[in-house]
Amino acid sequence: MTTPSPALAETPSPQPLLGTRVLSLALNLPGPAALMRLKQMGAACTKLEPPARDPMAHYSPRAYGDMHAGIELLVADLKQPDGQQTLHQTLAQTDVLLTSFRPSALHKLKLDHATLRALYPRLIMVTIVGAPGERADEPGHDLTYMAEQDLVQGRSLPPTLYADMGGALAASEAVLQGLLVRHQTGAGCHIEVALSDAAAWLARPRQWELTTPSGDVGGAHAGYRVYPCQDGRVAVAALEPHFASRLCALAGLADHTHAAMRSAAHHVALARFFGGLTCQSLEAMAAEHDLPLHTLAPDATEP
Repeated sequence: MTTPSPALAETPSPQPLLGTRVLSLALNLPGPAALMRLKQMGAACTKLEPPARDPMAHYSPRAYGDMHAGIELLVADLKQPDGQQTLHQTLAQTDVLLTSFRPSALHKLKLDHATLRALYPRLIMVTIVGAPGERADEPGHDLTYMAEQDLVQGRSLPPTLYADMGGALAASEAVLQGLLVRHQTGAGCHIEVALSDAAAWLARPRQWELTTPSGDVGGAHAGYRVYPCQDGRVAVAALEPHFASRLCALAGLADHTHAAMRSAAHHVALARFFGGLTCQSLEAMAAEHDLPLHTLAPDATEP
């Protein structure tokens, strides 16, 4: 049986942001996750935290440590004059400002884009908000944005924070977009990244009915499912015809057409086939016959 993959390691990659200076005021998950990606792309990253520090440092020190490795940390109270002085001294040497405050909070702190553009015309500002436009001041979180897109099933919580991490990807992409705009125009710009938009983007396959029960990757295709086996489960992704053909041959099924793979008979036959094999034998079979599958421990929620 395979074991869970280790934590992602930072691997050598292109450094398109060498020489780019990023300042982040963003707390919790999406902003720091975006900052981590920008650091991986070569940016010189600084984060300014309030005196109480980032809440993530308290409720998940491991996540906080991973996301802030190699990040310069400053502490300042932006509600006080000396904190504002620290901020603006840093902004004067900054290419990109990343925030996750609501727009109303940015206005109170005089950190809205209109104010900063007058002071720093080449500054690129990326603001992470919950929902776009007029909804940006509404309260919300990853779970509510996922629920809005019908991505919360039953009463179980999603296995990861899709909207937050998708928003982090969108924010790092927005930084690259902003730098291209400045290269073209010579001026900075403001790009808003909404976590609800990130959830909507991730929900597209469901809206296209790819992952609904009638879709090939939603359970209708017998070669793309999770089956029980003798000592665990197996996730099978034999979707393409050449993979389906190999799987069917091993299971003693002559027909591997798309229509056959969607038939109840093939679902039953493959369930019987996998149910008679162990995780170890399945892994060996996959290696020998070049099949996309991954074995898993038994589902603790099932009897």
